[in-house]
Amino acid sequence: MNKLSHLDKNGRINMVDVSGKPDTARTAVAKSEIKMKKQTLDLILSNDIAKGSVLETSKIAGIAAAKKTWDLIPLCHNIRIGKIDVNFKINEKESFIEILCTATASDKTGIEMEALTGSSIAALTIYDMCKAYDKEMKVTNTCLLSKTGGKSGDFFRSMDE
Repeated sequence: MNKLSHLDKNGRINMVDVSGKPDTARTAVAKSEIKMKKQTLDLILSNDIAKGSVLETSKIAGIAAAKKTWDLIPLCHNIRIGKIDVNFKINEKESFIEILCTATASDKTGIEMEALTGSSIAALTIYDMCKAYDKEMKVTNTCLLSKTGGKSGDFFRSMDE
């Protein structure tokens, strides 16, 4: 692994200097899952949650959060995001929702953290909107599925969760 420059010569936190790196096209896909009671999932799917459309609100929250990643994570760079998309895979049999966040940019550093933030906040938004119905929901399996572009090359998760 390459030596990272998150510490200065005195061992103090340091934001990595990416100013000399070229802009490259980058993509990242991350996921989070939220497990819930079957009744809760049924309420979401029938749009009967009192706070409104859970999936639409969650999608908007995920996009907004991804755009604010640089403001939330101290050493993250503010990058030029090209697109953020949040999609859902419903697993009715096991009663969970998989949230997939895809992020693209053309910049000097990666967009993985934006994808991870988007999927995480989308899951937390589902929790917030449904907690009155189900306090046992569990946000889990947040991970990077893939990334392309940049000096470190492409990455594709090789194991299933």
